[in-house]
Amino acid sequence: MVKQWLQQNLKGDAVLWGIVFCFSLISVAVVYSSTGTLAYKQQEGNTEYYLIRHSALILIGLGFMWAAHKINYRYYSKLSLLALILSVPLLIITYFYGSNINEASRWLTIPVIKQTFQPSDLAKLALISYLASMLSKRQDKLDSIKHTLGPIFAWTIAICGLIALSNTSTAVLLFITCLLLMFIGRVSLKSMTVVVIAGLLLGTIALAAGQRMGTATNRVKDWLDPTDIPFQLEQSYIAIATGGVVGKGPGNSDQRDILPHPYSDFIYSIIVEEYGLIGGVSVLLLYLALLYRGLVTVSKSNGAFGGLLSAGLSFSLVMQGMINMGVAVGLGPVTGLPLPLLSMGGTSLIFTGISLGVILSVSRGEKAITQAAMNENPKRPVNA
Repeated sequence: MVKQWLQQNLKGDAVLWGIVFCFSLISVAVVYSSTGTLAYKQQEGNTEYYLIRHSALILIGLGFMWAAHKINYRYYSKLSLLALILSVPLLIITYFYGSNINEASRWLTIPVIKQTFQPSDLAKLALISYLASMLSKRQDKLDSIKHTLGPIFAWTIAICGLIALSNTSTAVLLFITCLLLMFIGRVSLKSMTVVVIAGLLLGTIALAAGQRMGTATNRVKDWLDPTDIPFQLEQSYIAIATGGVVGKGPGNSDQRDILPHPYSDFIYSIIVEEYGLIGGVSVLLLYLALLYRGLVTVSKSNGAFGGLLSAGLSFSLVMQGMINMGVAVGLGPVTGLPLPLLSMGGTSLIFTGISLGVILSVSRGEKAITQAAMNENPKRPVNA
């Protein structure tokens, strides 16, 4: 009965569904453990508040993921430009009038429900979808500045530049993702070199004119100076070093009371402290499995748009995860990037769910095409 219900309602890549459910269970356990200090300060020690809140947001994110995977992925091509156009005023409004937290205006508050969200999450999803759509439709006009290169370069630099005004790390990650999509979409290296130079110049201007120039510069300097380890990195190292092979056990972290943002930016440190090297490697393998399943969807895609869309979203999620884990172990300067699918968040969990739902929609569509081909001619190999 349960198996039949799952087969009818959870379409697409079954392994990817399993990976997401594993991430969800780990997230609930680690966020519950790491929010003790936050609960003491803001909820009078009521740790169940964050357990219930985070669990509810994960369920909502899974709901959006399920809804997104039920929609034919080709519709996202039609919605991408509209979402991009909507993202521009939202990013501008957020920069001037958004909630300023840690000297960065990244959040807008949704009226009535009083829930904050980052327009950069919408812009990131929209830009990846738009590039996938344009590159798939204009394969015969890839050298045309008017029809292909111009719109692609303009939107990439504009969106990344607007995000860079208040969120450097997200802008850089999105720009790299766009370059990967262009490379996969067969844009020439000469054209990509132009967009890289333009992106660096305008990105530097946006960074200098925005809110994060000083913070970004100081974080890079601190990372390059081995004699001056930032406080949060020092506590992260302690958490990882004391975790050992098997960890201290669930809920037994000591650094969660000292480490800044142990439930978001540095949640990986808490994972290693409580679950040890085994837990840390397991999370790493889950991200690699997520990337692999995304690339499997790409390889099985019969259309360029589905393949590019799945590749862009998979790369974006996994690269963000790798950067977050790299920061926790000192392989890069401190950023404000959360660990996708694991960190405590608000609407970011919803947009992550939508991204995964879109990947599942692509795999669902390709499975349907394969099944139809087999039904039409069961004796003939599908790839013949």
